[in-house]
Amino acid sequence: MTDHVRSDAANGVLTLTLNRPEKKNALTRAMYQALGDAIDGAAANKDIRCILIQAEGDMFTAGNDLGDFAAINRAEPSDGPRTGGNPLLTALARATTPIVAAVNGRAVGVGTTMLLHCDLVFVAEDAVLTTPFVNLALVPEAASSLTLPGRIGHARAFSMFVLGEAVDAAKAVAWGIANEVCPRAELRARARGAAEAIAARPASAVRLTKALMRDPDALAARMAIEGTHFAAQLKSAEAREAFAAFAEKRAPDFSKI
Repeated sequence: MTDHVRSDAANGVLTLTLNRPEKKNALTRAMYQALGDAIDGAAANKDIRCILIQAEGDMFTAGNDLGDFAAINRAEPSDGPRTGGNPLLTALARATTPIVAAVNGRAVGVGTTMLLHCDLVFVAEDAVLTTPFVNLALVPEAASSLTLPGRIGHARAFSMFVLGEAVDAAKAVAWGIANEVCPRAELRARARGAAEAIAARPASAVRLTKALMRDPDALAARMAIEGTHFAAQLKSAEAREAFAAFAEKRAPDFSKI
């Protein structure tokens, strides 16, 4: 487990805390691996009956570390090639353990799409969800091109993906992305209480219920399709311009690409 993902187990709940607040909890490859390994490991641990994901600092996560993306676009090595897909996303697709999320502040990109794989989502009053993939010349991931329209409808999902529409806490609940808005000071306690309530239920019945509500094969298949397009876009001239504009704090110009 990387220092940037803290893991604690108690009362049947495995708590995974994003712990890179100085970088707005931007996710590195090591963090993806740690989260994926923990979710997979929970399936084989009879003492873990629920997973709770939360974050330190003022932001749930800024999404993928853009330094990784920019390095891939420039064909520079980062921490070695990734095979078999993003380990967090593939773990979410096959997860059998219930997952609860406590979201404070901004949840960008994968910070939002991972919530679509969670079984309960609690958001603080300051939560803002965004999926600005097209702004970075990329495409949706985490099977969100399937799950987000299925959850909130095509028009709303298209606006989030293509226009980068921000969804505040109240709208996230109204649209069915989250269960409840909580005062920031009460967020963790509310989410933890829900996770412990799940852990107290009969474990096999809970897992079977989760399994009946999901199609892991369909999720994995959509992730594979998205991943092919995502990898191609990462190498594109559009992405090069998007990353350069972000670094230079200017608006991108895609008019000649």
